[in-house]
Amino acid sequence: MEVAVIKTGGKQYVVQKGDTIFVEKLPEGLKAGDSVTFSDVLLVDNGSDTTIGTPFINGAKVTGTIEREGRAKKVDVVKYKPKSRYFKRRGHRQAYLKVKINEIS
Repeated sequence: MEVAVIKTGGKQYVVQKGDTIFVEKLPEGLKAGDSVTFSDVLLVDNGSDTTIGTPFINGAKVTGTIEREGRAKKVDVVKYKPKSRYFKRRGHRQAYLKVKINEIS
């Protein structure tokens, strides 16, 4: 099995063909059914040979298909200081894309 490490959204993901990953929403305005290419490949291992980038591998890419776009569960952000009447509550829902990996090359 061919394995690759890609970087997107400030995070690194270990992926194989057929994997499904949740990545930070990409700025291109992509929607479900679109194809996406990750060109920031840090490592590729095909079982017998391992290639490590410095920091990226030239010409390597991982392609996938966007299955769904959505938002994660709500995270409550609470700021509180006792005895000073200071209390703030905010919520945040992070946008994500669900991507199925099709090919590592």
